[in-house]
Amino acid sequence: MEEKKEKYVDAEFPIDEEFYIRPKIANKKMKAAQTLLQTVYLYGISGCGKTAFIRDYLGKKQYYYYSAEQLNAEDLDIALHDKPLIVVIDDLHQLRTDELREQIIKKIEILARRPDVWLILSGRSRMPSWLLSVYYRKVFTVIEEEELVLSDAEVIQYMSLWGLTLTEEDYKKIIGLTKGIGIIIRLVAMELASGRPFDSSYIERMRNDFWDYLDSHVYDQWEVEIQEFLMQICIVEEFDKHLAEMITGRTDVERMIAIAEQLGNFLQFREAIAGKRIYEIRLAMRHSMRRRLLRTYPKEKWERLYYNAGLYYELESDTPNALKMYEACHDTERIAGLLISNARKNPASGHYYELRQYYLSLPEEKIRESVELMAGMSMLQSMLLNIEESERWYEELKTLEERISGSAKKAAKGQLVYLDIGLPHRGSSSLIDILKNAGSLLMNRNISLPEFSVTSNLPSQMNGGKDFCEWSKRDKELANSIGKIIEFTLGKYGKGLVNLALAESFLEKGEDSYEIANLTNKGMMQAQAGGKIEQCFVAAGILAWLHILNDHAEDAKELLLHFQKKAEQEASPKLLSNLMAMQIRIGLYQGKTAEAVEWMEQAPSEELEFSTMERFRYLTKVRVYLLMGKFEKAITLLQRIQYYAEMMHRTYIFMEANLLLAITQYRMGNEKWMGTLQKTVNQAEDYHFVRLISREGAAVNRMLKEMNWNGKNSKYVQTVLAETEKIALAYPGYLKQAAEEAVFSENAIKILKLQAEGLSTTEIAGELGLKIENVKYHNKQNFKKLGVNSKTAAVMEARKRKLI
Repeated sequence: MEEKKEKYVDAEFPIDEEFYIRPKIANKKMKAAQTLLQTVYLYGISGCGKTAFIRDYLGKKQYYYYSAEQLNAEDLDIALHDKPLIVVIDDLHQLRTDELREQIIKKIEILARRPDVWLILSGRSRMPSWLLSVYYRKVFTVIEEEELVLSDAEVIQYMSLWGLTLTEEDYKKIIGLTKGIGIIIRLVAMELASGRPFDSSYIERMRNDFWDYLDSHVYDQWEVEIQEFLMQICIVEEFDKHLAEMITGRTDVERMIAIAEQLGNFLQFREAIAGKRIYEIRLAMRHSMRRRLLRTYPKEKWERLYYNAGLYYELESDTPNALKMYEACHDTERIAGLLISNARKNPASGHYYELRQYYLSLPEEKIRESVELMAGMSMLQSMLLNIEESERWYEELKTLEERISGSAKKAAKGQLVYLDIGLPHRGSSSLIDILKNAGSLLMNRNISLPEFSVTSNLPSQMNGGKDFCEWSKRDKELANSIGKIIEFTLGKYGKGLVNLALAESFLEKGEDSYEIANLTNKGMMQAQAGGKIEQCFVAAGILAWLHILNDHAEDAKELLLHFQKKAEQEASPKLLSNLMAMQIRIGLYQGKTAEAVEWMEQAPSEELEFSTMERFRYLTKVRVYLLMGKFEKAITLLQRIQYYAEMMHRTYIFMEANLLLAITQYRMGNEKWMGTLQKTVNQAEDYHFVRLISREGAAVNRMLKEMNWNGKNSKYVQTVLAETEKIALAYPGYLKQAAEEAVFSENAIKILKLQAEGLSTTEIAGELGLKIENVKYHNKQNFKKLGVNSKTAAVMEARKRKLI
């Protein structure tokens, strides 16, 4: 058969594209595949430059080109040739029928096996399921979307081809806007070259232009059924099968998802607990489809979709997302109902802080209609450190309780007792009499109390929902006198409380490890028998600290990992986030620097606002700042923690923050460190708290020696000095400022190993249960640390360094 060169029709760029930058990573993979005549499969979202890349790479070579949209099976009956042939089959997502697909797959398999053919395949979706059989029998080179998009440097280079010289700030905006996608970059370049100003209105117009492109060049080519499904489901950022069924009312959701996956790389997924698959809709599609939805459906119809989604989230107890949906469909009654329901929960299990904008926007008249809302506002304002506002709502509720009668009075009285016990800013000084009174009222059935949380999802009772340092001075006496009353008053949250409170008090005061472990295990078993997992977390935390103190950090980590499996089945995300922070703190003793630095990506940000419920993670974050040498950031965060501790009467947190401040000042060469440390250890001595100081080990050991600390009680001082020395010797790298050499986390190493096995980013994400964005983040960090710019080079370098 005479070799021919087919006319090349680019579906994504005009034929006369003047400027083009070939992506480096894709180019390297293409060259390697060409050398071996290995079949190539390229995929990516419409506009990312698949066809343009193929055309530019092949240049003036002769090749057969077919678009699957007009392809017939007999077109691929290409005769054997004495020279290598290049065959390109583009737009595989456009194959029209299942029957044709079956015919084409047989032809592709024949071509892939031929020694005289280099086959190049291209489509919008990840490896289509119908193509997998060939892929597994005849290994392909897969070029992913992220390897086709332009890097930051390549975007700048492309702009220079257009004669554009922009500011660094403009380049950042362009890179953020385009995400390296070829068609958007070209549109931006054309607009800027025409002299249009690069401002916010221009950016908005560019987004709309790209959405128009998706509308006309992509969505309009699909069957109406799949268009409607994706329009409906795009009201949420991510979904599982059940949420999709709830929103759309369809019973064939899995079929629709399968069709969507074949059409393009629009859905990303991850495996959640128990094999549940969560789909995330790409941002560009989400926004453009929402716009299409508003243009296509009448108001009543799209509001119903939001209502359905809100109902699903409400049934799943996902109050923040339920409120977003109800707000979108303007269902004020549902919003008010959810806020009242949330106000019945304690701050640890509820969403006070997350929903503050909803509460604070409620008219005061609406709040006064519900005793739960009034109590909720008092609690929220206390959490926000607005003490006067908190007390105002308390007084309004108290006034209401005096005027009303019957069941309403009983409910209001219960809320007042709840606030007397639980308001964060009131501390714990008067709690003994309040708890005795509450127990009496409960026994006589004069009140019913909302749920409590003593721990606020922290691995501590002494320093959990409130500060109980003063109680530690009389721990045994109080356990005997009011222990049973407290357990009765707190219900399920009180199970195991007394034994665990004693254990933690003994732990902090450096008492006998056997007795601490005995009390902890009793408390854990009591909590497990009809109690709450929050108390089990306290027990796990105490036992983990005992392991650390006895130079068994690995046992502490293993214990927390076992507890995590249980917590994932029944705990709130807030407990799990604090559990992760606890694991990071244990890892600091083990010298797991990379894990700690990586965790900072998900740590709460204190830059914009300070959330009092994040105090444990903030204190963990300070330690990582010290590790990273970011002393100014550590001081700024510590100052905010100190202010919070003073306002809320948090003695333990104040001492802990002061100790970390002294360490920070010492490392900065600030002479004030000695005064700060002296003040802290003197205060700790008043409570006989040994572990507050000694657990900082190597970070504070030298400082204690240089300070020449005397103290009031020489035995206490010697105990602290001896134990701090012991922990410093056991963990000499604890909080030691990280060196500049590259360190790799466990996930980073796992990703490198899977890349060495040929897995794609999407496959790795599924294998490790990570988001695709997390895998990409690790990739960037690995490239930087290894000094490379491609996956292949990263794997080779990692092998050289014996990392994999």
